[in-house]
Amino acid sequence: MDKPSTTKSKILIVDDDASVRNLIQRFLSRKYEIESLADGKTKYEIESAADGKTALVLFDKFNPALVILDWNLPDANGYELCQEMQNRTNVLVMMLTSRNDEIDKIKVMAAGADDFLTKPFSLAEVEVRVEALLRRVRYIQPSVSQRLTFNQLAINSEAREVTLNNKPLALTALEFNILYFLATHPGQAWSRTQLIQKIWGCDYVGDGRVVDVHIGQLRKKMEADSSMPEFIKTVRGYGYKFDPSENPTTTI
Repeated sequence: MDKPSTTKSKILIVDDDASVRNLIQRFLSRKYEIESLADGKTKYEIESAADGKTALVLFDKFNPALVILDWNLPDANGYELCQEMQNRTNVLVMMLTSRNDEIDKIKVMAAGADDFLTKPFSLAEVEVRVEALLRRVRYIQPSVSQRLTFNQLAINSEAREVTLNNKPLALTALEFNILYFLATHPGQAWSRTQLIQKIWGCDYVGDGRVVDVHIGQLRKKMEADSSMPEFIKTVRGYGYKFDPSENPTTTI
């Protein structure tokens, strides 16, 4: 009888505290070794780094599916490092932070992080969140390659590029996913819960305000006046909809 095939989910742990790095790595590695003997569960291939410079070198070589990233590093800011990594690939990022204030949580989400953990945390919570993130479909896969055009806004799904007034918009992977999903359903209102299910996935266990934060970031990049948006509009008491001034032109 053939053994079940396994897929290695690559995880990069970035924290200047060696005890935190080693604890997470040993826990996830040992858990796999025990469970794989019973049912051949997916293996985690794990690398770690203590600073931002080493993390970026490893990131390019290792190409992780998930980065567990500390907010404060000796040579880098977690906000900027998260954005840099997500500009390079569609990587998932779970931020580690010792801060618990609401404004700090918003900063973490605005950085493009998919989830965050507040220190101190339990290893059981790490496990749940890691598994939930790795089950998530990181991007929305269109059935066919499309280029959507709304007046001066153009969205290329294959290249994952967006231009406005013929100028490229620097969007994170998550921001692109939100915009593309809304733009493929123009005029349709979506609740925050629906958007989380469609874009983050049913396994998402983070803060529901993540939708508002990322919509706010998109508006800052897209709208001439974010208080009077032209593209992504608020449906009061419900959620959001993509409602540009004209119908889209779609090319395949």
